[in-house]
Amino acid sequence: MTLLASRDEADRTDSPARGTTADPRWVRPALAALLLATAVLYLWNLGESGWANAFYSAAAQAGSSSWKALFFGSSDAANAITVDKTPAALWVMSLSARLFGVNTWSILVPQALMGVGSVALLYAAVRRTSGPAAGLLAGAVLALTPAAALMFRFNNPDALLVLLLVAGAYCVVRALENASPRWLALAGVAVGFGFLAKMLQAFLVLPAFALAYLIAAPTSIGKRLLHLLGALGATLLSAGWYLAVVALWPAADRPYIGGSQENSLWELVFGYNGFGRITGDEVGSVGGGGNGGWGGTGWDRLFGSEMAGGIAWLLPTAVIALGAGLWFTRRAPRTDRGRAALIVWGGWFLVTAVVFSYMGGIIHAYYMIALGPAIAGLVGIAGTQLWRARGNPAAAGTLNTGVALTALTAYLLLSRQSDWLPGLAVAILVAGLLCAFLVFFAARLPDAARRLVAAGALVTVLAGTGAYTVATAATPHSGALPSAGPATGRGMGPGGGGIVIGGRGGPGGAGGGLLGTSLPGDSLVALLRKDSEKYTWAAATVGSNNAAGYQLGSGNPVLAVGGFNGTDPAPTLEKFQDYVRNGQIHYFLGDGMMMRGETGSDAAERIAEWVSETYTPTTVDGVTVYDLSR
Repeated sequence: MTLLASRDEADRTDSPARGTTADPRWVRPALAALLLATAVLYLWNLGESGWANAFYSAAAQAGSSSWKALFFGSSDAANAITVDKTPAALWVMSLSARLFGVNTWSILVPQALMGVGSVALLYAAVRRTSGPAAGLLAGAVLALTPAAALMFRFNNPDALLVLLLVAGAYCVVRALENASPRWLALAGVAVGFGFLAKMLQAFLVLPAFALAYLIAAPTSIGKRLLHLLGALGATLLSAGWYLAVVALWPAADRPYIGGSQENSLWELVFGYNGFGRITGDEVGSVGGGGNGGWGGTGWDRLFGSEMAGGIAWLLPTAVIALGAGLWFTRRAPRTDRGRAALIVWGGWFLVTAVVFSYMGGIIHAYYMIALGPAIAGLVGIAGTQLWRARGNPAAAGTLNTGVALTALTAYLLLSRQSDWLPGLAVAILVAGLLCAFLVFFAARLPDAARRLVAAGALVTVLAGTGAYTVATAATPHSGALPSAGPATGRGMGPGGGGIVIGGRGGPGGAGGGLLGTSLPGDSLVALLRKDSEKYTWAAATVGSNNAAGYQLGSGNPVLAVGGFNGTDPAPTLEKFQDYVRNGQIHYFLGDGMMMRGETGSDAAERIAEWVSETYTPTTVDGVTVYDLSR
């Protein structure tokens, strides 16, 4: 028996390997309390974030009134151009908006429920290999991860991505129990649909899933390889069917694929949103790029600026947990599921962390949510197993090192914002060092004292990340670059800001620019609604975020010229002129200011210049308006 396989007598009533229901009486109430607390944390005052990321909210609005827009993920109901992602997350939001109306709650509540589901699935996956206490700890760590609270209260695709990846990990754990090809195929399906939420990022977990099954599945090597081949087929089928449908659909009868230069979803998958994110060679990008504009790369990247606040609280502890777990299970049988679980979560953690640390293209702080389940799984498994083996000096020393390191990490992160909750950093450090000392001698303490030490260590470990998570949930977030933490600690992310597209701003908050969106004032809304039924698009403007604000404010389709960055060749000047001649666009909004990128199309710039040279401008609510019907 390996060191980490030892268990307290009280834990032997559970049989996590077979997933029986013979849990101690406290487990179900504790799980219910965890899920209820998570729901409250993610749902409380959710409407304060308004449309959150209006870019996706406008697409959900479009999908709520047009099935074609829903299927393709169009930015507008008239299907001019899609968002620059595959649309699975939009399917959820659009269907919710169809059922409950287009409002902030119908768009954001599904994300919060995905957060609760992710915590529940993580608990279930960890419990099956390490018992209910480990599952509860893992679930609590995920729920109290600031990046998770940020994204599960927001409408970016990351919420659905994480839910599906955790579901995939759960299926792998089930498959490992009896070498089940069915459960392994289901894991592939979950990851494949994760691809439809956020493309190639979903595949970062595949090496870990495959390695765990290849090593630990209780069957012959030939069958293991055959099962993995079948799971790969399930992954490719569940991800590829949508690519095939879009590729075969006549281009003239579907919206332009936003984010591509050739109207190709394949280009978007493997270029701008694919390998371009790794190399920095992202055609059409207008910020950052391969020159280090998205922040310096390196092993310490995740501890810098805003990324650290979202994920770094338990990151060093997860490294210790993975190393200790693999060391203490080194003599375990090949099929040991405890070690296999460490490979699942540890491989997920290592591959994703390395990619995020060294990728040269677009990266934002909120991406860190993808590390949350892996860190939580490692901490839950290793933390509880080391506590059970506390009588061994090696296990006790590893555990108290983890507690002390977590307290030190929290101290360093909180010290960066000394004006927020002053004194918390020192309190966590002092309490953490005291608890770490007591943890080392916990095996010699009376039962009551030992329970107090365990509770104190748990509170200390979660205090920093928990406080930052609550602050994140209490802060409204909107725009394209949300970041975790209190309002006083928020700032512009890498590559953000500094460039304006469209309107000058003014009363009512017009325009918005590349990364932000403002709703139009009442006079402009009335203008956009006037005779809108006679036109395909009530207006056109450069950039999807500008268009989103006008569309959400007026409730009418607005053509996003040039897509998200204003650098897509959609529509061309000739096509735009055809729209105008055919009476399909009523107004053009903006003063001709362009986003200028090093790559991509200049079609949007040419359109804006043609409009400004051909039509007479007026100003409504601070926005430059051209009436294209005159």
